[in-house]
Amino acid sequence: MSESQNKRGELLLRKAELAKRKKRLHRRRKLLDWGVFTGYLLPSLAGVLLFFFLPLLMLLKTSFQKSPTNSDFVGFANYGRVITNSAFVNASKNTLTFALISVPLAIVLSLLVALLLNSGMPGKSIFRSILLNPMMVPVASIVLIWQVFFSYNGVINGWFASLFGMNKIDWLKSSYAQIVIFLMFIWKNLGYNMVLFLAALNNIPTEVIESAKMDGAGPVKRFFSIKMHYLSSTIFFVGIMSLINSFKIFREVYLLTGDYPFDTLYMLQHYMNNAFRHLDYSKLSAGAIVMCIAMIIIVGFLFFAEAKFGGDIEE
Repeated sequence: MSESQNKRGELLLRKAELAKRKKRLHRRRKLLDWGVFTGYLLPSLAGVLLFFFLPLLMLLKTSFQKSPTNSDFVGFANYGRVITNSAFVNASKNTLTFALISVPLAIVLSLLVALLLNSGMPGKSIFRSILLNPMMVPVASIVLIWQVFFSYNGVINGWFASLFGMNKIDWLKSSYAQIVIFLMFIWKNLGYNMVLFLAALNNIPTEVIESAKMDGAGPVKRFFSIKMHYLSSTIFFVGIMSLINSFKIFREVYLLTGDYPFDTLYMLQHYMNNAFRHLDYSKLSAGAIVMCIAMIIIVGFLFFAEAKFGGDIEE
């Protein structure tokens, strides 16, 4: 009995020693993996810290100073100057209005086009190529096309005059100015968003759709009960990209109308650009921080909505 107990004791000790070795080996592998991961990540992390977070901290510091050359602390005085500035208020209103209208339009129209192409319509490859063409056109060429169509002596005024006998409209200096920019934004982003939705539609499990058909679910019921749930992550991504692109419409508006466009086309980037030209860096920094906070709130709301709506897919 004593010999068998000794053997059992030795066996338990060997097992305990083997378990310790396995733990040490596992820790070494984890450290090695962490080292490799950190090695790959460090250059990108250093770039983000150097070119994003450091300038952001400097911007935040400047927004509380009297000027970049005068480091006197003025508290929230610069923020007060920005928020009460009529140009900033008007630019914020125009930018927010443009984003609230153009982003949902871009999502809905591109989704409708993707559903149409996914239904097996004839000539869909040609139609898809036509919609993707704006992605290959430079911004300067897009602006030139819009000037040809929507200038005072442009193609649109010529068509309206010959077909309906209407008087000429200076589209970019009238109440229709934002409609012109909406059309440009949709035309430019429709193809890219459509490709994303087509990829998402093709990834929906066919067996789920077939089961719904066998249960008697119609096209509308299948779309809202099944497809919309699988498309939620793509809708979120397209929404984020369209929101970013809506803030980048300044390039086209600036090339079309200059520093001081028609009232409804005066965007936040116009305000920033003009403040930069006047060398009012403290007010410019405060405006940039306010704009950054607004973007964080909007994107945070989109993340919350996506997590709430698309959570059941991940589960």
